[in-house]
Order: sequence, then C-alpha cells, then structure tokens
Amino acid sequence: MPEVQAPKIAAIAEPKRAVPAAGSDVPRHVAIIMDGNGRWAAARGLPRVEGHRRGVEALRKTVRAAGDMGIACLTLFSFSSENWQRPASEVRDLMGLLRRFIRNDLAELHGNNVRVRVIGERVDLDPGIRRLLEEAEDLTRANDGLVLMVAFNYGGRDEIARAVRRIAADVASGALKPEAVTEALIGQHLDAPDLADPDLIIRTSGEQRLSNFLLWQSAYSELVFTPVYWPDFDRVTLEQAVEEYRRRERRFGGLAAKTGS
Repeated sequence: MPEVQAPKIAAIAEPKRAVPAAGSDVPRHVAIIMDGNGRWAAARGLPRVEGHRRGVEALRKTVRAAGDMGIACLTLFSFSSENWQRPASEVRDLMGLLRRFIRNDLAELHGNNVRVRVIGERVDLDPGIRRLLEEAEDLTRANDGLVLMVAFNYGGRDEIARAVRRIAADVASGALKPEAVTEALIGQHLDAPDLADPDLIIRTSGEQRLSNFLLWQSAYSELVFTPVYWPDFDRVTLEQAVEEYRRRERRFGGLAAKTGS
C-alpha cells in the first residue's frame, strides 16, 4: 500500500483570545468539511467511489475520537446542496454509502449514547433517504452523549434564505414587527437553533474556504486547514487540529488579553 500521508496542520486565521469552556480547553463544538475523497482515490489509481468508501471509515474513526476527547457536538458536512451537480453515478454511489452507513452503524451509535441530528433541506429528498434520516434522529433522540450533526443536502445560504422566508411570512401576516428582526431572531430560525456555534471548523485536503458551510454560525469560529485528505483523517489529525485551536486567542471582536490590540 502507498505510504499514508503524514498529518499536518496548515492554519490560517488571526490569533484570538481563548474563552475557557467549563474548565476545559477542548472545543465543545467541532465542525468538519470532509474533503479530498476523490483526490485520495486518484492518487492511488482507484475509482472515486473507493475514496468515498474509505471516507466512511474515517467518519467512524472521527466520531469515536470526538466522543473520547469530550467534544460535545461534531458536525459533518456530508453532502452539500451543490453536490447534486456531480455525475449521476457518483451521486448514486454516495446515496448507497449513506444507506449502508445508517443501516450498519446506527445501532452502534445508539448504543454509545450518540444523538444523531440532521440539518439541510428535506422537502425534495427521495422519500427513502428522508425516512432513513428520520429513523436515525428518532431512534437516538433521547440520547444525551455526543451530538452527531449531519449536514445533508445542506447549503449555508439556503439555510439563511429559508430562515428569512419564515420570518418574512410572520412579518407579512402581522405577527411580527420588522423592528423585531434581530440577529438572535434569525438564529432562532436556523436549522439547529439550540446548538452553540462551532468553536472550531476543520477542512481537509488543503483547500482553504468554507464552501457554503455554516456561513451564519462560523462568524467567530476558529478555522484550521489540513492537507490530509479525508480518507486519511484519524484521531491524530483531529488531536492536532484541537491542539492548534488551543493555541489561538479568541477575541470575538474585542481586544487581546495582554497586548490590547
């Protein structure tokens, strides 16, 4: 087998002042843009679907590692609203992998007290896929361990647009005054209003952009970019990203604690 790529961290973000979380410097909410499956496969002369299959295994490892590290919420960008533009055969492969993951792994997730939640637009989804997502949510709804939030058929702009449409309908009906529309109100109409914004967003494969992921929620998230392709992502890579997060000073628009800058 080819030598596994050594995990590295390439981070681009301003240093920000740390805000302790309940006596721990582990980020409570980590979000990951899982990127690079196709390039991982191409580098090995394998079909793209093999990269996606290995990506599912990386997902399993990452969920276990997040739980062990005390992360409260792990959000994974599994399928974007733009991904439907990919070749039909690849989309079919991805949907097949989603079905197998839920059927094969849901019992283990439930047994480990993981709560599965899904964000994204569901209205036009295939009924079978929608039922699978709802089954995962319903079975694990009472669990109070790690929250595994899956962004499926998700786009950040679409999420904001849907929230604004709901607010606009309330304004049009007279149930809400325009001056009552605040940042907090918009946040309450997003897909998971009860969950805190991500402390840390990780993107794999070396790309350095958010790609329409959690645009509202990422306003003050720390961003860490790693060149590791998603199929090679593991506990060590996650730990390295968290260590980079720990070195940041999070200012949230204020002044640094020591320098005053």
